[in-house]
Amino acid sequence: MESWKHRIYHLIEPTDRSSPAQTAYHVLMMAAIFVSLVPLLFKGDHPAFHVIDAVTVTLFILDYVLRYLTADLALGKGRKSYALYPVTPFAIIDLVTILPGLGVIGGTYKLLRLMRVIRALRVFKALRYSRNFRLVANVIRRQARLLLSLIVFAVGYIFISALIMFNVETERFDNFFEAVWWAVSMLTTVGYGDIYPTTVGGRLVSMVSSIVGIALIALPSGIITAGFMEALADEKRESE
Repeated sequence: MESWKHRIYHLIEPTDRSSPAQTAYHVLMMAAIFVSLVPLLFKGDHPAFHVIDAVTVTLFILDYVLRYLTADLALGKGRKSYALYPVTPFAIIDLVTILPGLGVIGGTYKLLRLMRVIRALRVFKALRYSRNFRLVANVIRRQARLLLSLIVFAVGYIFISALIMFNVETERFDNFFEAVWWAVSMLTTVGYGDIYPTTVGGRLVSMVSSIVGIALIALPSGIITAGFMEALADEKRESE
């Protein structure tokens, strides 16, 4: 007979075959997440916003407690799971986004603005209720070494091209940060309309940056697509 902990775990975690109760729970939590963001669409305050915050934060706290109680099933590390769970990425997001609703963060104008930004992070809570997101996350985890290599290459190229442009286009950049901003903009092919090269060397660097940017955008897409197809093939073999 299934224990109460397993029943809770199967309720809150997405699975291949979802039960009506699991579906209802996930729909409820998704609705709570997006409803909790409604006050952020307005600059002013309204009594209804406090009601929304109280109800949604209560649901978030309940969800956090249920997930903590089933941490050993989620992490599979026995009693150590209860110590490890609070520092997992999603648990941190859960806790941080709950704090503004409890009045822990507040006071000055800057802190109130920070509180609104933290509330916006609640949208990331919705990702945990998607089985497809977990599949994508596993693919990224598998291809982490290749993706990290591309990131290192991109950062290195940005620094080098910014350094060259800062010394070639001396009149265009007031400081090195502007050169870095230009390099990032060119690498992502969005351009930087306020600053453009006028020297031959600067234009050559711009041309190379545009070409390299296209390659750097295409390569991760191909790596992730190949990993995604491999993960789907693995799931198909397991189901058979």
